Amino acid sequence: MPLKTLIPLLIATPGALFLALSVLWLLGVGVGERAMARITKLTYAFLLLLVIIIGWRMRAEGLYSVRVMLGDWFTVGHYGYPLPLLIDRLSLPLAGMTVVLAGIVGSFSIRYLHRDPGFYRFFLLLHLFTFGALLIFIAESLDLLIVGWETVAITSVLLVGFFQYRPEPVRNSLWVFASYRVADLFLLLAIFLAHHWFGTTSWTGMLSGEWPSCQSQLQGTQGTIVAALLVIAAGGKSSQGPFCGWLPRAMEGPTPSSAVFYGAISIHAGAYLLLRIEPLIHQSWVARGLVIVIGLATAFLGTLVHRTSADAKASLAYAAQTQIGLIFAEIGFGWTTFALIHLVSHAMLRTLQFLRTPSMLRDYHRVHSAAGGKLTPTGSQYDSLLSPSVQLWLYRLALGRGFYDAIVERCIVAPVQAVARWLAIFEPKAPVKKVADR
Repeated sequence: MPLKTLIPLLIATPGALFLALSVLWLLGVGVGERAMARITKLTYAFLLLLVIIIGWRMRAEGLYSVRVMLGDWFTVGHYGYPLPLLIDRLSLPLAGMTVVLAGIVGSFSIRYLHRDPGFYRFFLLLHLFTFGALLIFIAESLDLLIVGWETVAITSVLLVGFFQYRPEPVRNSLWVFASYRVADLFLLLAIFLAHHWFGTTSWTGMLSGEWPSCQSQLQGTQGTIVAALLVIAAGGKSSQGPFCGWLPRAMEGPTPSSAVFYGAISIHAGAYLLLRIEPLIHQSWVARGLVIVIGLATAFLGTLVHRTSADAKASLAYAAQTQIGLIFAEIGFGWTTFALIHLVSHAMLRTLQFLRTPSMLRDYHRVHSAAGGKLTPTGSQYDSLLSPSVQLWLYRLALGRGFYDAIVERCIVAPVQAVARWLAIFEPKAPVKKVADR
């Protein structure tokens, strides 16, 4: 089977499985847990086999990249919405990582969600997420990438609010949804401006050469603006910079979804976008400085909050936020290959840590009890380097989580609510009819 058939098949398989299971659900045809387990295991084994075959064929044929054109979705005048795919030395490792980690999480979830009322719903969202993530990494243009980008976003939000009978998960899922929407505005604006100024959003149109040795073809102030907008959009997807507050709220979802979404794949999508447009970033000192500042500032804050967090999953979330901030900084400094290795290794480690969180807490309490309640604290050697006043100030900052929620509530949420209440005076209220007693 040719490579130009295998690559679309890799993306289409989880999407087709999602559609088939959704139709069965709507028709009232039940799929039991055992059947779902077998389907999931066979699907991800097949996807892993496809990734191995694609990688082996590319190596055997000496190919650094393979592009597949699936035609145009639609054309209007001189504009068309093409459907191009790309497998190269950047997208292939991330596609393989997605398949492996989604398969591990799916296998773990079979037991973790046994007899849970949302068992079927979880696996539907998992398959849809895998389709969206593969589309992000294999899309050859921003036009197609945003389809996978939004697919991953909506599945993330639905899984944060997975336990919808409790108010807190629903409230936090709405917070995540709002954060995504604000960040995605920058991505949409970047796509619009790239079409308007340069007439293309494809990687081959914006970049020349093979990754990681490609060069930017977008020059001048216009290229800088597009790069800066994409950096902000990537920060929103990876919970960096001004969007750092949504990640700990996403821990309301089930542990498997926290592992695959916010420990492994979804949160690294922003870093992938920066790796892809790295030549565009490095031609502008503004975009480059923005990436480095956002990454290092978020890594510093994430380290502080991680050390004071009392919740295991929230602590891991801030630890993941710290590492992604360092990956952002590595991309800003031009260490692309090192950043890719860091990204894949961190995703694999964090996934396993999230999955082990419940048993880790049990083991910690067992060791703590065996030691008579006296365990040596870690990190004291760093505390000794700082004066007590600085330690106290940093401790307050960490306990307040950088005062992010307070700043957002006061500077964004409250003004928006005030404007909404002011605009409500222009909407006539419907008269209330009294119902006579019978």
